[in-house]
Amino acid sequence: MSDTHELILEAIHVTKKYPASGGRVLTANHDINLNMYRGRTLGVVGESGCGKSTFMRMVVSLENPTEGEILYHGQDITKLKGEKLRLHRQNIQMVFQDPMAAFSPKMRIMDIICEPLLNFKRIKKSEKEAVARKYLEMVELPGDFALRYPHNMSGGQRQRVGIARSLTLEPEIIICDEATAALDVSVQKTIIELLVKLQKEKNIAIGFICHDVALVQALAHEVAVMYLGNIVEVMPGDRIAKGCMHPYTKALLGAVFDLKMDFDKPIESIESEAPSPLDVPAGCPFQDRCDHCMEKCKKERPVLKQVGKDHQVACHLY
Repeated sequence: MSDTHELILEAIHVTKKYPASGGRVLTANHDINLNMYRGRTLGVVGESGCGKSTFMRMVVSLENPTEGEILYHGQDITKLKGEKLRLHRQNIQMVFQDPMAAFSPKMRIMDIICEPLLNFKRIKKSEKEAVARKYLEMVELPGDFALRYPHNMSGGQRQRVGIARSLTLEPEIIICDEATAALDVSVQKTIIELLVKLQKEKNIAIGFICHDVALVQALAHEVAVMYLGNIVEVMPGDRIAKGCMHPYTKALLGAVFDLKMDFDKPIESIESEAPSPLDVPAGCPFQDRCDHCMEKCKKERPVLKQVGKDHQVACHLY
């Protein structure tokens, strides 16, 4: 992958820890190494609370890592402060899970879309409506929606406005944080199709956070599976259904309900709950829920190893 596509962003040994009560430490991300390439989508998948949103918040400079570096075109953005950080924010934008929470209900759509452009003095106030119409049409909405308020639109339409707003500063990277989770399945499909179309037109990198492995494999060029703050498998999205190796990835796929599935096979699920991030066991974080747990798994944390082209797995089975 790296041979043909320009590397835009590298996360190198990124760890994020938070202090917790009783002098304990919550490790939200442990030693994460991921890359983002121009014109490619990186999907990060895992259960709620696995640390995927924390990682992407560091990518968009909403938080800083406890350890490690995040390099954007070779520059460590975790060290940026003040005006340099403000100017850098133009390069990486975010589409949030709930557009109603991300938008002010008192602002018209044209004000929501054009706010980033006004903040960086890229347009005059008199140009707002014309610019907003252009971006609304880009995300396949009527231009006259510029004069509406968020509550006059459906969830899918609001999410398109969120995507339009993220595009205004012409970023190189867009992060979608569960951007389709609150939408109907039929609307999810149209939003995914829109993202794919915009990516081809603008050659942007997309980071897509999701807990739906079936959705991620349809969209992402590369998928990173996260469990309790650890990356347990990284592989191309189009090979995940047939080629995944980690027991956790297999369990996520086994729990997917799909119309094309084999209905003679039972739908599998992981019966037990994930342990608290405050009480991650020594050794493999997945040991308590894994049918293949060995003595070694209880003592030694597996590290990501190359097992094939563009395929890494952190598991003692391999």
